[in-house]
Amino acid sequence: MNQYISGAMIKQLREEKNITQQQLAQKIDVSSKTVSKWETGRGYPDISLIKPLADSLGVSVIELFAGQNVTNKNRSFNMPRMKFYICPVCGNIISSVGDAVVSCCGITLPALEAEPADESHTVSVKGIEDELYVSVSHEMSKLHYISFIAAVCDDGFEIKKLYPEGDSAARFKRSGIRCFYVYCNRHGFYKKEI
Repeated sequence: MNQYISGAMIKQLREEKNITQQQLAQKIDVSSKTVSKWETGRGYPDISLIKPLADSLGVSVIELFAGQNVTNKNRSFNMPRMKFYICPVCGNIISSVGDAVVSCCGITLPALEAEPADESHTVSVKGIEDELYVSVSHEMSKLHYISFIAAVCDDGFEIKKLYPEGDSAARFKRSGIRCFYVYCNRHGFYKKEI
């Protein structure tokens, strides 16, 4: 059952809302035995019941399918704690300022985990007047390239999309930048603190 909707998740959310199986069943017009079957993994909610079930439990449909309740702990929007997601199908770059369930092209995406820049992904930052010139010593072939460079400051961020066979560099306005993120299409996500 955990591949469709988690029975444990339904039970946890129901108990957090302090409602009984009977009360939940009445809200979505099913029997309490049906709710019990869902919670014990002996049955699945019909697709027509997903939206009413999610609404009754106080979560989004995506959270219900993901099997986890997402509570954003970054309420103060601390930008250096932001998260990035990359769709492996279409290449979309998606960001959030806290925890989220993000999906694209029918896939639930995990947040990228940044590693410190290494010798094969060396990030160089040089000041030029009122800008920072950021370059990455990296090949830019059609099969192996830097996809983007992102600058994160206290009150926002800026992404520069890079393309194969182009330069692996970008310019950013100096505006309290705290760190840079670099994404290599083969090796992943790297972070350079300022």
